[in-house]
Amino acid sequence: RKSEEDNEDGAGASQSSSTKNRGQLSSANTPYLIPKSLIISSSLGGTPITMEMAMELRKMLFGNTFHVFNYEWKKSHFKFHEPHSDLAYTFEAERGGARAIQMAVQANVIKYFLFTRKDENCQLQRNITEEKEKKRKEKATAVVDILWTAGEGQKATVCLVTTGSCFLPNKDYKTDNFTESLQLFEFSQKEMIEKFIFEHIHCFKDEGSHGVILFLYSLLFSRTFKRLKEDLDCTTPHLFQLSLGNYNCRQALVNLMLTGRASPSVFNGDLQYDDQGNILQEPLHGILTRSDVGYLYWNREQLEHDKLSRVGSMLKTPKLPIWLCNINETFSVLFSTNRLLLSDWKMEHLFELYFYNGQPSQTKTVTLTVATHSHHWEGKHQKDDGDPEKRFPSVEMTIRTKWEGAVIDWNGTVPFF
Repeated sequence: RKSEEDNEDGAGASQSSSTKNRGQLSSANTPYLIPKSLIISSSLGGTPITMEMAMELRKMLFGNTFHVFNYEWKKSHFKFHEPHSDLAYTFEAERGGARAIQMAVQANVIKYFLFTRKDENCQLQRNITEEKEKKRKEKATAVVDILWTAGEGQKATVCLVTTGSCFLPNKDYKTDNFTESLQLFEFSQKEMIEKFIFEHIHCFKDEGSHGVILFLYSLLFSRTFKRLKEDLDCTTPHLFQLSLGNYNCRQALVNLMLTGRASPSVFNGDLQYDDQGNILQEPLHGILTRSDVGYLYWNREQLEHDKLSRVGSMLKTPKLPIWLCNINETFSVLFSTNRLLLSDWKMEHLFELYFYNGQPSQTKTVTLTVATHSHHWEGKHQKDDGDPEKRFPSVEMTIRTKWEGAVIDWNGTVPFF
């Protein structure tokens, strides 16, 4: 496994030339083009993006102004599964870096489904079969919540694509036939941005919309570059990490979607001292408050090398029983329908969790029964068949980072990840 520095320096050099070739082909390849129906009129208002803004955007994401999004990112959008299926409330997730963003928004969709909309007795199974109009509302609300939190509850920005280029780029900026056409819409009232996104939700969910990138751009402009630079520290100069030819979200970007602050680390608070007790030249930024959606992390390879990141209680114990999970560098969602799960310790003796990993092979929501009180799981008692994933399924190990020693029943589903 390469370090972050190896990924950036080693792979980054070769990536520069390859992205240049892909960029030259972008205008000729249909998947890169945005359909006319998803391009807004400049008469709608808003502020055209400037070259200075576009360069700041690139630097914040890639660390330079010459790297551009690849095909996997450009084709990513927010599309629900077929209605009336068991997964109708979930997005069809992409492979690669965009998946982290889709799953973070997915967690907020589930939050709205189960806990925040003004319905009595919200039940997951009933909500699965909602009509299309309500799905649009849920998707819009999930997007708005993340943007509004990033804007500290004061302002948020929505980026959409308009006709033509808003500026003439110079030699220091590589065009992508997309970013140059952004129109920025700023809102200081949450109700107004909800209405606006609801009316333009097709710009995020339709094929060819570049919907995930538009959401990402909206997120960064909502946070503002000034705040983002204050959020980051010396460990994270920008928000993307190049790995195996694809751009992945660094932890700071994941934390931005969860907490509204681009903290690079998952521990509680800010770290002032190193392991030897020496004061750091610059504090390392962690999580300051509990958020609605939490975060769990498990990586088998890191565990084997004793480098597994320890997630702090702020992320492990969110306000609502929903967790974005990073399991072996693949993002998924784990949640409970019981709002009281994390506020009443008696509820944590025996409970159910639902798991969705976004992979095409998953055709229904997996129900896991978790027991924490009666008898404890012991790794040494597991049958040794040579396959560590079968002996210690990664999903189970992820859950045990929150509930140590828990016994997990897959209720007839063959453990997978």
